[in-house]
Amino acid sequence: MSRATAIWFALLSLPALATAQQGAAPVPAASLVRPDSRDRGPDADGFLQRWLILEPIPVDARLTDNAVQATVKSDRFPDQLTIVPKDGDEVTIGEDTLTWHAVDTLLYNVNLFHFARSRGRPTSNVLFWAVTVVEVPEEMREVRLAIGSNSASIWWVNGEEVIAIYNDRQSVIDDGVSDRLTLRRGRNVIRAAIVNAGGATDFCARLLDAENQPVTALRLTL
Repeated sequence: MSRATAIWFALLSLPALATAQQGAAPVPAASLVRPDSRDRGPDADGFLQRWLILEPIPVDARLTDNAVQATVKSDRFPDQLTIVPKDGDEVTIGEDTLTWHAVDTLLYNVNLFHFARSRGRPTSNVLFWAVTVVEVPEEMREVRLAIGSNSASIWWVNGEEVIAIYNDRQSVIDDGVSDRLTLRRGRNVIRAAIVNAGGATDFCARLLDAENQPVTALRLTL
């Protein structure tokens, strides 16, 4: 059993977490830390552990295919499908100002419940946006993006939608796997939108090569 799989089984045994309410006192995100370097690699199992995450957007979190597509692709802020933000950038949605935060996760997954609660933000009926920049030394063909999320999510690589999973679900390693794709030499952008209706929420992502082995020869940058 890999280290990531062992962690996943351990997390499944945890009791359900209470839902954070907007305006509640922030609670430190035990599983997330601020990046302390310009770039980093994935972990030994290939999981991408550095992301820029936008504070959650309140939505009507219905989780069917059509509802998730409509929720995610509703225009809420400029360039939402192309922006590559910096830590501390802000967007205004209605009367609310939300901030992008750079985070490193200490686990294989990114705990969005911890992220939102640490900022006094809601964790239920919300939409999260996450972006990471992957630098590869040479063009990589026949690569697949493998993801899991709690709950529904849609994923893009270099602006192309490559995988989506729907409905109320637990975050499972490699729950959704894209078709084969090519990572270009240098900078590649992976973008995710995660919709959560209630309770705990998180996601995980890694890249698999043509032999379904984790890709580790890459760097994650800010």
